Amino acid sequence: MNFVERYRYEWRIVILIVAIFLCFNFLTENGAFAEKTGKRQFFSVGTAPPGGAFFVVGGAIAQVVSDNVGDLNWEVAAEATKGTQENIRRLSRGELEFALANAAISYFAVRGEGAWKRKQPVRTVMTLAPNIALFVTQKSSEVKRLVDLKGKRVVVGPAGAGFEYFLKPILEAHGVTYADFTPLNNTQAGAVNMLADGSAVAAFLGGAVPTASITQAASSQDILFVPFDSKAKERLINDYPFFESATIPAETYRNQDEPFDGMNVGAMHLITSTDQAEEDVYQFTKILYEHRAEVVKKHPAGKAINPKNIVKDTGTLFHPGAVRYYKEIGIWPE
Repeated sequence: MNFVERYRYEWRIVILIVAIFLCFNFLTENGAFAEKTGKRQFFSVGTAPPGGAFFVVGGAIAQVVSDNVGDLNWEVAAEATKGTQENIRRLSRGELEFALANAAISYFAVRGEGAWKRKQPVRTVMTLAPNIALFVTQKSSEVKRLVDLKGKRVVVGPAGAGFEYFLKPILEAHGVTYADFTPLNNTQAGAVNMLADGSAVAAFLGGAVPTASITQAASSQDILFVPFDSKAKERLINDYPFFESATIPAETYRNQDEPFDGMNVGAMHLITSTDQAEEDVYQFTKILYEHRAEVVKKHPAGKAINPKNIVKDTGTLFHPGAVRYYKEIGIWPE
């Protein structure tokens, strides 16, 4: 082989190697060899501060999906946040892949109403447990009705969580506004401590039943569930699509001898961004639904992951990936 032939031969080898490298790199970037190359996808599930059901249920969902990804090269983890409003904003910015939210807040967010400056690009993955929330006080306090909150120090949820979207209508229906009392911000766990040390007279607590914060309060204090006025509750249910009547069964909490006639103030639901890949949402929905019994083991709210409830319309459109799975198993309402 003379010099010219050898030169041409070596360049053919170089060109072949470069071509193989470029082809391999293209396939890797497009997922064809993701499993073999070790490329992982990371999914964060936004929850809420410790003390409420969102924190526990969100953690359960992330753990169950993570434990059952099979051949998918996924890493799924829950992330404590300030709650629904932060979750929606971070989904919109691409900082979370999935999140729990209150359907009442999502309802206004996707429409760009209330304090939302623009329509938020989020979609429902599945409707979860009702969010049964109420005002709790100590039996020794002067608060026996919601109107008695006037002039008192009251915890109205974590700052930035968006509780005002359902709290303001509730209060107004009972003749009370935020200006009538001193509103305090704290987590649900923090609110229970404020009730205990007297720095707050009442606190708005709740979520999926049972809620950890109410369990904590009932086990350490002699508490009273402040009742809703029946006529006010009826007006709220008629005026807003996200309110519905809900009962806390007797003996759910310590010393709760009678059922409490409460309200679902916006169901918990699992949401994602409109930009989230359809295949990812499909697989996430499929894994969670097929292993829903494992969620129940971690929190009773997992029972809401059932064929009738998860496709319930709460006013936020469903993501196409979730719809695809629900149609596949025959539970999507046509």
